[in-house]
Amino acid sequence: MSAEKNKIIFGPINSRRFGMSLGIDLSPAIKQCNFDCLYCELAPMATVDKQSLTITVDEIIEALTPHLHDKIDVLTLTANGEPTLYPELDTLIDAINTIKGKTETLILTNSATLTDKKTYNALLKLDQVKLSLDAITPEIFKKIDRPHKSINVDEVVQKVIEFSKEYKGKLFIEILFVHTLNDTDAEVAKLNEVLLQIDATRIDLGTIDRPPAYPVSGISYKELYTIALQFHASLPIHIASRIHAEPNNSSYTTEEICNTLDKRPLTHEDILLLFDASSIERLNELLKNGKVRIKQVNNLEFYTLDIK
Repeated sequence: MSAEKNKIIFGPINSRRFGMSLGIDLSPAIKQCNFDCLYCELAPMATVDKQSLTITVDEIIEALTPHLHDKIDVLTLTANGEPTLYPELDTLIDAINTIKGKTETLILTNSATLTDKKTYNALLKLDQVKLSLDAITPEIFKKIDRPHKSINVDEVVQKVIEFSKEYKGKLFIEILFVHTLNDTDAEVAKLNEVLLQIDATRIDLGTIDRPPAYPVSGISYKELYTIALQFHASLPIHIASRIHAEPNNSSYTTEEICNTLDKRPLTHEDILLLFDASSIERLNELLKNGKVRIKQVNNLEFYTLDIK
């Protein structure tokens, strides 16, 4: 089929997590996805295991080429649905890699097609990969992500672990929490157990930020922060959602600040939401004295305890 160029390419968008991102929509005409997630901002639609309406690699490259320049940090492969269902993904990635220059490639995927060897190998060629992993328990996985009948969460989890060991680029894991479903202590514990087996650059914790397809709700920033503390301290956890962020602005002593940062590094936005004015002054004094430092992790800056 033929697609208008302005439907294939969108942006650039200044993404806080990934920098200046130019989007490439691999299903610009209709939603085609192997999940029908409760929280999706797109309208509900029956799941599919392959694309029935496709665009050609030549169409995508023709649409993309005029937009390439050195101000773009990442070329983001996405879709109205799941981008890895695009049947020529491997060929497309090869084509993009020949023209992208220093710009990095990124895909936003729900992880399910990693069980397909061709897709698995294609993703290895990308500079950055973001994999979603909302639940480990099969029942909760089915409730939240409403996957195609062919998808088995245990198989997906195993492939995510294997991929993380083999992949050489930047790997991001995203978990989106839905109120009363995957935000329980039991499910967080299972997620923690799996995440400890995954070699990730960063693990983003989020919640519902846009009007969802189904009548479900997200959780607050305070609840996300509480969940973050339940994960092992060695995991590179980052709280990505800010829409439901209600300031907590509590008073922290110098010792409490150090203990907090020792458990979980915080971004500047986290600090503004958690600390009151006096606590921020104490934090700045720790920063000045070298007891706390700012660590750059990709596009994000974290306050962390300087352990010597």
